[in-house]
Amino acid sequence: MKVIVCGAGQVGFNIARYLAGENADVTVVDRSSELIQKISDSLDVRGIVGFASYPDVLESAGAEDADMVVAVTYSDEVNMVACQICHSIFEVPTKIARVRNQSYMDPQWSELFSRDNMPIDHIISPEIEVAQAISRRLEIPGAFDVIPLSEGRVSLIGVHCTDDTPILNTPLRQLTGMFPDLHIVIVGIQRDRRGIVPTGDDMLHAGDDVYFVAETSHVNRAMAAFGHEEREARRIAIIGGGNIGLNLAQRIEKSSPHVGLKIIEVAKARAELVAQTLERAVVIHGSALDTDILEEANVKAAEAVVAVSNDDEVNILGSLLAKRHGCRRAVTLVNKTSYGALVGSLGIDTVVSPRAITVSTILQYVRRGRIRSVHSLSEGFGELIEAEALETSSLVGVPIRSARLPEGVLIGAIVRGKQVVTPRGSTVVRAGDRVILFAASSAVKKVERMFQVKLEFF
Repeated sequence: MKVIVCGAGQVGFNIARYLAGENADVTVVDRSSELIQKISDSLDVRGIVGFASYPDVLESAGAEDADMVVAVTYSDEVNMVACQICHSIFEVPTKIARVRNQSYMDPQWSELFSRDNMPIDHIISPEIEVAQAISRRLEIPGAFDVIPLSEGRVSLIGVHCTDDTPILNTPLRQLTGMFPDLHIVIVGIQRDRRGIVPTGDDMLHAGDDVYFVAETSHVNRAMAAFGHEEREARRIAIIGGGNIGLNLAQRIEKSSPHVGLKIIEVAKARAELVAQTLERAVVIHGSALDTDILEEANVKAAEAVVAVSNDDEVNILGSLLAKRHGCRRAVTLVNKTSYGALVGSLGIDTVVSPRAITVSTILQYVRRGRIRSVHSLSEGFGELIEAEALETSSLVGVPIRSARLPEGVLIGAIVRGKQVVTPRGSTVVRAGDRVILFAASSAVKKVERMFQVKLEFF
């Protein structure tokens, strides 16, 4: 696959890293010579300095025979024009653009990105994606990651194990006997920043981050098994009234009218705009690092603080101050990867990475075969994949224990029509089933081949 990545920032760098790691032919375009030098020195990719919206630059990048362009520069307009040129001049088959300004995303302008106007195949809005991700985490207290699958019938949950977790030091194969009505499959464990694809003999330890797949109707019972029975937050303080904070507040106002919202925004003009846009939320102008402002927002009574300003340091320190004042839970947006190992040890409950969320969204359009959705877990640990099983797949028609799954692959759930099947060794996958599985990074390509359409299918 030949891919042009427009933009060498954090998102562009990580997309290029994923693709280069899978032997794709990747060319990265950015106007910053420093960023191009950095990406060329770090990855096995080709770098070009120039404006991604210029036809001659795209031609130099190999647009004439590219399979895909992924435009993720800091400018929405550059991203859109790059996709337009790749379509009109170079006939690139797949065009993906990151669009951040919410004006472009207004439903009344939905025809803007049609094939007859500005032909972009997939629009990605980080602000909307991140607000959705945070909203899901707030709905399931105790979870640091929540990913809905198969139209919401199945969920992937990430949960942190503490000394109080009831199921520690128990072989995973015994959990079925202990909780016979609990339909979950543990598909991944992060221990000391090392990823483990578990077997039935593995046990959970305090400090582990655990990923499990469950039928959505069983999630609350599963969380109770992990020792989490907290109720959903009814008083929430949001630090930052930017696009993410405003989008999140609008979602909460619409879906949870019983929730009391307070928003802290440091810029006066933005605070006024947010106050005019929202219906019920209280907007406070000031810094989240000012203890007087935190007291005015009454964070000591809040059950959750969500820090989503544009400044990582403000988000981290504001979350810690809010918890010191008495707030029970902190959900913190962090862009810089260098802070990842630090924030968990400080007492922040959930870290949200816009870069990781955006990369996961883009990956589902990069993956081949009958792949319906893809979600990247942790840094390079692996991917949660939802795929449709075809008659020609080696997975179909035999018990899972005999299917010769690649090493590093675990099936978490099978969706058959409206039925969710928790897989066992004797379970047989049928053609048309949706298979939800976890694949370690080294096994992703093998999984793709398992779900590719083969010639005998036609």
